[in-house]
Amino acid sequence: MTDAIIFDHVRTPRGKGRPDGALHGVTPIQLAAQTLAELRRRNEFDPVDLADTGLGIVMPVGEQGCDMTRFALLEAGYGDAAGGYQLNRFCTSGLDTVKMAGALVASGQAEAALGGGVESMSRVPIGSDGGAAYSDPAVLARFPYVPNGIAADLMASLDGFTRDDVDAYAAESQTRAAEARAEGRFASSLFAVRDPEGAVVLEEDEAIRPGTTAEKLGALPLAFETLGGMGYDDLVRDRYPMLERVGHVHTGGNSSGIVDGACAVLVGAEGWGRANGLTPRVRIRAAVSLASEPHISLAGVVPATDAALAKAGMEIGDIDLFEVNEAFAAVPLRYARHYGIERDRINVNGGSIALGHPLGATGAILLGTLIDELERRDLSTGLVTLCAAAGQSTAMIVERI
Repeated sequence: MTDAIIFDHVRTPRGKGRPDGALHGVTPIQLAAQTLAELRRRNEFDPVDLADTGLGIVMPVGEQGCDMTRFALLEAGYGDAAGGYQLNRFCTSGLDTVKMAGALVASGQAEAALGGGVESMSRVPIGSDGGAAYSDPAVLARFPYVPNGIAADLMASLDGFTRDDVDAYAAESQTRAAEARAEGRFASSLFAVRDPEGAVVLEEDEAIRPGTTAEKLGALPLAFETLGGMGYDDLVRDRYPMLERVGHVHTGGNSSGIVDGACAVLVGAEGWGRANGLTPRVRIRAAVSLASEPHISLAGVVPATDAALAKAGMEIGDIDLFEVNEAFAAVPLRYARHYGIERDRINVNGGSIALGHPLGATGAILLGTLIDELERRDLSTGLVTLCAAAGQSTAMIVERI
């Protein structure tokens, strides 16, 4: 097997995912094309060398449908021979495409490949893709779908996390993200997004709310209590009868933000990088995807982490830094408690609660954030993991070279 090396990554700033957000006027294909063009500009590789390019797109319909990756590559000037695919495994999609690129390289089927993702949540909203999980009575009768917000509140109830706990975590995420932006920790990975006329529309992450406190967050209304009362609370209590009730604690302030954004990651063999004058940054030590109990659909990050550590022959104490997607505050809280991880080793620059969660792109963005922070702190090994709907998860361990 050949080591799969990550040579570089680049991302857009994340824009608020609503009509008045800075990136709303930029189409998804332009977000992706500008990101792909910037990655090539920085690294000057020949697109002919790429075996494949994958972009995570969780709502692959409308402007984000029709294998948009292929057309984004053409728009970015990669030429006729650059093929690509789009992938939807919910929130893990961006990391999964990097995993797949790494697998191509490690198996000797490719000298180089790209992974990444894009999501314009202001233009293609959550739920636009429909599907049997939402609408087919025959499927729902056998495999009832549980909305992620209900699963997050279920997780908090089972683990005893209170409203104060999740609000305190969310406030800390905002503080960390604001400090990281102010200190320029994201700057090396970012590029300015431009509109069709060439004017810069966004240079820094837009969704961070400096000055957020737990007290301010405590005034926000519960996001999923009404939904739970429509039958979902009874559904999850049937699966977890030890619960007298589901204690709803998550709000718009302690859940991940809705944003637009894109990311691309360059993966290749070490020899290919050397021949192209590229500096290797990290090697992929292990990467796994798995599924677990679907009602508590956000809990897969723990078994995915265990599986990745086993594949790498490592223990949790061997990991210097962690990026655990902040889909909801209960997810990283549960993860840190389970493994006994100190808070200064997990999501140290804030996370999706503060910065936002552009669904198909987030996994690749978190991986890039982890690589940059390992370098900034001169540390060796990091792990990134995300939960996804219906009990799925992906985890990846990388090691600096």
